[in-house]
Amino acid sequence: MNRRHFFLGAAALSALTARRAVAANEKVNLAFVGVGGRGRGLLDTYAQLPEVNIAHLVDADEASLERAAASLKKLGVAQPPTSADMRRAFDLKDVDAVVIATPDHWHTPAALLACEAGKDVYVEKPCSHNIREGRLLVNCARYHGRIVQHGTQSRNRPSTIRAIDYARSGKIGKVLMAKAWNIQLRDDIGHAEDGPVPEGVDYETWLGPAPWIPFNPNRFHYKWHWHWHFGTGDAGNDGAHQMDIARWALGVNYPKTISGMGRKVFFDDDQQTPDTMNVTFDYGDKAMIWEMRIWTPYPMEGVDNGVAIYGSDGQVVIGRWNRKWGFKVLDAKGEQILHDEERENEMSIHAQDFIDSIKSRDLPNADIGIGHLSALHCHLANIVARTGRTLQFDAETETIAGDAAANLHVERRYRRHWGTPSVL
Repeated sequence: MNRRHFFLGAAALSALTARRAVAANEKVNLAFVGVGGRGRGLLDTYAQLPEVNIAHLVDADEASLERAAASLKKLGVAQPPTSADMRRAFDLKDVDAVVIATPDHWHTPAALLACEAGKDVYVEKPCSHNIREGRLLVNCARYHGRIVQHGTQSRNRPSTIRAIDYARSGKIGKVLMAKAWNIQLRDDIGHAEDGPVPEGVDYETWLGPAPWIPFNPNRFHYKWHWHWHFGTGDAGNDGAHQMDIARWALGVNYPKTISGMGRKVFFDDDQQTPDTMNVTFDYGDKAMIWEMRIWTPYPMEGVDNGVAIYGSDGQVVIGRWNRKWGFKVLDAKGEQILHDEERENEMSIHAQDFIDSIKSRDLPNADIGIGHLSALHCHLANIVARTGRTLQFDAETETIAGDAAANLHVERRYRRHWGTPSVL
């Protein structure tokens, strides 16, 4: 399907015309879909914004709902209604927007359902499980006139904005390349047998539109990141942040050629996704390198997750030092000439940007169009790893040119389920 085309039915048009406008002096009613680790952190952030009312909590795990309720109680927030089925929240007319922090395989399906129900959406990174899903979500958001914000909070981090402005100001000369990296020590998850579903878990709902697979604790809470069925590995997990910043600094959209490697070289466990990657994105006149090693206890250039922007006369390094985000500038001799850092409450700024956009109807700084292009890079890095081949990318169709086998990873198969995107 050409990426410029998207078809929806009469029900979608009805939802579009029925949406509730939020006045500047009103509170925004938020529903949360997925209130586990990351979702609970987002819940705490939004609950402390004066313009927000927590209207509904959704999770397929009763234990996660209980922990989320306890967290709200500590903040003095009244207990909202809860359910395991996100459709209940989407059906509520007084819910203005939805915050989605599910496993990756639910990100786009849930966001599509929310948009079709007339809700604005915050969706965690990566916004999609594959390239095609991301395009469907962008088209759906535009068709319905919905605000959809991506969970790449760097777009609202003051020090990162200053770093990008500095890099693109001409002070380090002509910017030609950027490097994004994720160098840290992840856990060996060992091996686990398939087993019974834990009490209180609605596994059928948790599984959603993904093809059925038995329950396994090594594919559940957080560990789902490392299984292709549900996650996108650390390229999609942390790389979504770093590749977004690097792409932003270079001012590029689609790569022409993607080459490199990705595989497991260290862990002997149930992880399917690579623990090591080195992938180059070639844009013709610029290039970006993605490097990942999640088995090293030491950082690179003093930063575990960072970005270096290389110009003809110097470089800018973005990262976190002593728990403070910031950036360093090195001149042509490699000598540091500037170190700018500050302790920032970046998620509160990012969350407020979403709330402001809901009211103003202006696109947020991390709009889904931006988020899709950055997530697309994560998926392409994974496709290089899974195929072991150099890829030629067709920006018009958002597919791999002349490679049918690689294109199998551009989209995915779904089972018959109420969460399966109806446009497929």
